[in-house]
Amino acid sequence: MFVGVHERQLDPKGRMALPASFRPRLEPRCYLSIGRDKCVDILTAEAFEEVARDAVEKVRRGEMDRNQQRALASNTFEVSVDAQGRINIDEKLRAYAGLTLNSRVVVSGSFDRAEIWDPTRHERISDEGLTQIAGTGL
Repeated sequence: MFVGVHERQLDPKGRMALPASFRPRLEPRCYLSIGRDKCVDILTAEAFEEVARDAVEKVRRGEMDRNQQRALASNTFEVSVDAQGRINIDEKLRAYAGLTLNSRVVVSGSFDRAEIWDPTRHERISDEGLTQIAGTGL
């Protein structure tokens, strides 16, 4: 399970150190993909396999267009965690999420996945989420 919020730095090569508490679930490889609300999802191999199976089934049932399936598949990258616990974030994903080289990013747990965010966008989304949670009584 992925929980908590961690600030990280994106280096000049597009690499970022994973939070130490996330590494055991993500090593030696994980998947990076387009996330909701313009973030980058970090998924375990098992979680991504479930996402892929679900997408294939949704296409078969007519609940998802094949173009959507292609977009998901072509914007997902299998990455290795290096000896320093870093992952390389592909340029396409950085552009999608508004992440720039040599800048701060936020890595946020989202239970079944982790998410990489532009700090300003993360703050806005988090504030909205806290307001919504307050109304649910959780």
